[in-house]
Order: sequence, then C-alpha cells, then structure tokens
Amino acid sequence: MNKKKRILIIEDDADMRNVFAKTSQNLGYEPIAMATYKDGLAAAKLSEYALIIIDRMLPDGDGIDAIAELRHMGAAPHILVVSALAHANNRVDGLEKGADDYLSKPFLPEELTARMKALLRRSRSQTMDNDFMVFGDLEIRVKARTVHMGQVFIALSPKEFELLLYFARNADEPVTRLQLLENVWNLHFDPQTNVVDVHVGRLRRKLEEHSKHPFIQTERGAGYMFSGTLNAGG
Repeated sequence: MNKKKRILIIEDDADMRNVFAKTSQNLGYEPIAMATYKDGLAAAKLSEYALIIIDRMLPDGDGIDAIAELRHMGAAPHILVVSALAHANNRVDGLEKGADDYLSKPFLPEELTARMKALLRRSRSQTMDNDFMVFGDLEIRVKARTVHMGQVFIALSPKEFELLLYFARNADEPVTRLQLLENVWNLHFDPQTNVVDVHVGRLRRKLEEHSKHPFIQTERGAGYMFSGTLNAGG
C-alpha cells in the first residue's frame, strides 16, 4: 500500500485505538497502531503517513513532546492530538508545540471523522501546492518545510513555519488575528492570550535579522500583512 495511505495511531487505550483504527479504515486508510510513546516514534521512523493521531497521557511520555521529533522525521504533514486534557490552556499548549488540531476526549464519532477528513484534505492539497515560493531573497520550500534568506538557513519552529506559510499564501492581503487563530492554530475561539502577537513578533525578528525588507507589517485595526513580490518556480 502507498505509504501516504497510512495513518499512524499512538494511543495506549485499546478501545480508543480501535475507534481510531476503524475510522481510518472507513476513510480508506490503513491504520498502524502503537500503544507507547517509544513504539510510536519507532513506527514513525519506518514509514511516512498521511496523518498521525497521538494521545497525550501515554505510559512513557506526553504525546505533544513527540511532535517536534515527528516533524523532524518528516513522518507526516499533519498531526492530530486527542486527549482527555481538555482545558483551553491544554489545547493552546498542544497547538503551540506543533499539533495541527487538538480534539478533546470524550468526543462524538462524527466529530472525530470530520477532524480527520479536514486534516487529510489539507495533506492532499499540500502535496499539490507549489513547493517553491520566493519573495525577493526569501525562499520557502513547502514539502521540506525549510526557509532560506539567500544562502542563509532560517530556523523556524513548526508553528512559525505554518504562520509564515499562511502569510505567504495570503501575500499583500490583510490578515486578522482571528484568521490566524483559526487557520494556523485551528482555534475557533479567542483564548484571551497574546499567542498570535508573540509568534508573529518572533517570526518578524527572525526574518528581519537577515533582510532589510519588512515582510510582516502591522495593519492598524486589521491585523497583519505579509508583503513582497512573489515569484513562483519549481
């Protein structure tokens, strides 16, 4: 089977693993299920997946601590955290660590299916997107998830990369904080934190450290705008 037609499930509860596996099969994907943090990472090293579903309270670690390593492996374009830790701060923490979505337990089967479908659609569309985006000296490679300013590599966190990519895809258009919360953090409510401004500030400083061009501008009363002349290639 095509490796991209697999879904990796890292969940220690057997009943919940079965729910995730059955839903994966119903969506046309082969589930690969692991019960521990360690075994989940080992499975991620062996293949690529269309989606990774990971619990937080695993017997040998917190699932969100694995996200950075999973991203580094290139194991999956999207990661869904499913956890009984359901407070808004827990969700923000998971999303800030790089999760693409965060589903709280207990949940309705229909909601799980809808969340998985949405992330799988994003995975498929991402592979179809132009891989190479250029704004002056700024180069963004979508599949490799790397950013260069000329010959200089700019190290971004997973969330900073998602933020930059959203800005780039909406270049020269004003983007509100609510749009960023919904599309980058997948939060459909205001968590009453400055999470957007903090990440935008970090991203802006990293870009301006290597370029005099002010890529990210604050739009008074609107939010932000990413400016630059886009040339697409490759």
